[in-house]
Amino acid sequence: MVPRPTVRVRATRAAAVLTAGASALLAFSGAVAPGAAPAAGAQAVRAQAAGAGAPQVVPASVGQTLISGLREPISTSACLTQMKVRCYSPLQYRAAYDLAPLYRAGITGRGRTIVVVDSYGSPTIQRDLNVFDKAFGLPGTTVQVDKWGKVPAWNPKDDNQTGWAGETTLDVEYAHAMAPGAKIVLVETGVNENEGTSGLPQMMDAETYLINHGVGDVISQSFGATENTFPGFGKDGTRSLTALRYAFTDAQRKGVTVLGAAGDAGAASETANGGLYRYPANSWPSSDPLVTSVGGTQLTLDNAGRRTAPDVVWNDGNGAGGGGWSYVFSRPAYQNGVAKVVGTHRGTPDISMSASVDGGAWVYSSFAPGEGWGIVGGTSEATPIFSGIVALADQKAGHRLGLINPALYAMGGHGSAADGIVDVTAGNNAYQGVKGNAAGKGYDLASGWGTVDGTLFVDALAAASR
Repeated sequence: MVPRPTVRVRATRAAAVLTAGASALLAFSGAVAPGAAPAAGAQAVRAQAAGAGAPQVVPASVGQTLISGLREPISTSACLTQMKVRCYSPLQYRAAYDLAPLYRAGITGRGRTIVVVDSYGSPTIQRDLNVFDKAFGLPGTTVQVDKWGKVPAWNPKDDNQTGWAGETTLDVEYAHAMAPGAKIVLVETGVNENEGTSGLPQMMDAETYLINHGVGDVISQSFGATENTFPGFGKDGTRSLTALRYAFTDAQRKGVTVLGAAGDAGAASETANGGLYRYPANSWPSSDPLVTSVGGTQLTLDNAGRRTAPDVVWNDGNGAGGGGWSYVFSRPAYQNGVAKVVGTHRGTPDISMSASVDGGAWVYSSFAPGEGWGIVGGTSEATPIFSGIVALADQKAGHRLGLINPALYAMGGHGSAADGIVDVTAGNNAYQGVKGNAAGKGYDLASGWGTVDGTLFVDALAAASR
């Protein structure tokens, strides 16, 4: 029996979950309880912190799952009529990002590998991807699942595991949807409650192993930990954070592109105890100069994926695209051309893709305790979408692109539409009372360079790497 739909509203740490019948579901408006603190994870749950002062390793997406347990996805117009929110399929994203000319030319990511890194993984990921692909007429693929560390047996009563399973589902389904010819390698790590001391090292160890064994052209990371929560922040250069960069230095050496979700709390970021800093903060690995930081936009599309309004910075009341200054890393050379914006610090994001919950992505999952279709948003959506586009550029170039940021900033600095960078000039990422940054012409700390026309961008990025 297919379960009834579930409506999830972001709330405090004990997330409010409203199990609704069809009538209540159709009336749901997507409103968030006033003053509610953001929860985290693809199913609106947060991984426990080790304790005060310990960084949390959490999926980047904050306010994500609006509904789950539907029998089948419905159209955008039906979502607007029935739920007062927009919902999009992978086919609409493909149209919005102008990927059809690439697919017709045989650029599908064939011969390239996207590595997705998630704690615990999902026990039903292959089955769920098969259902997702069949629903949208996408070619099937077999996910290679690599377990790293002591991954615990599946426990549907463990909110950490079910939250990361939802994140895994989103990551795999949308990386594959954008680059249907690419191989998908899912790395499942066995993160325990000592999040800050064992979670990130496990993830970095797993990435390093794969990088140094030639596995992966693009690494998609939909997780983060706030810079401020690392031991030594503001005192000793945060050696506890910078000591974890070894995977990224190896990636640079091997020509592997590494992506990181910019987060879903706008200019703010999460504290170690599950709240929000009341002043701007940033998260790692998105803030790392060796990582391409992926922020969030809100798309307004019709049922065919055609834009009916320009993209804006994601800030829909359910979350907002991360962005701002790193307080650990100084400005990298590739950002010298935008020094007036970033100052002496590394600025994020670098680029932005669809992340709005009002305009979220259809996903399918069947792991216990539920089964069915849901609408999910967050920069955990934007990051795998962009990983697919980078994989297309890898195929177009005929080789790995490595750190794409120098090329990305050179392309953005050209100000030429032929490079496929589409400026986002409206919206801001102020969130929960924390002053954010406004989008404007050119590079900004709310959307980076903006978003992309996929075909032009892939061609230009591949050409820039020759």
